Amino acid sequence: MGEPRYRPHPFSWVPGDGRRHAIGEARPPGGWPDEAEITALCGDDIHANDSTFAWFWPTCPDCNVAAHRLADVPMPGNSERS
Repeated sequence: MGEPRYRPHPFSWVPGDGRRHAIGEARPPGGWPDEAEITALCGDDIHANDSTFAWFWPTCPDCNVAAHRLADVPMPGNSERS
């Protein structure tokens, strides 16, 4: 199957249902198939949208917090680690 892909973070972003959501899985080569059902870090089951436009959607705030927590990086403006 080849070498594992480099993952700089323990999460990936996937646009779906009008927002950019974070997931704990690696993004597959070529992205998620449109309409694939994925459970985001916020707990929502979303339908992936891999269009260029979808990457400009706003970030899900709950996924953003969860992604920062997974990466052990404080949220901007918060110097404490959770």
